[in-house]
Amino acid sequence: MSPKLPPLALTLLLAALMWGAARASPRYLFQWPYAPGLAAAIALVGLVICLLGVASFRRAGTTVNPTRPDGASTLVVRGIYRHSRNPMYLGFLLCLAAWGIYLSHAPALLGGPLLLVLYLNRFQIVPEERVLEARFGDDYRAYRKSVRRWL
Repeated sequence: MSPKLPPLALTLLLAALMWGAARASPRYLFQWPYAPGLAAAIALVGLVICLLGVASFRRAGTTVNPTRPDGASTLVVRGIYRHSRNPMYLGFLLCLAAWGIYLSHAPALLGGPLLLVLYLNRFQIVPEERVLEARFGDDYRAYRKSVRRWL
């Protein structure tokens, strides 16, 4: 199964929906001291995690294209992948959470990241895991047992 919506596009779509929700229902806005600084710090961590994931894939010489998991030529288990099986998606999640904090809107802060996790788990990660298990067998099963899906 090839995912229909790439994770980056989904993240951008959810960010736009979060912004729209914040503008459409201002009664759910809240005040957090230092929200912009906190949001920037979380977004920076998310961006670094994403870039470390991409760099690990590039170093291993395998595809970064999430719509073609069958193109994986190497099982990447080093670097950031020792801590998370999906660091790029974790980075997207952190960026969306940061956006929700910046918007200071409760439904956006809760809904956007939650929708991202639910969608990615069901329509992106599970199909990827099937492909990786078929391609890398016992090596992938051992990796899956030793490293958590998100964190």
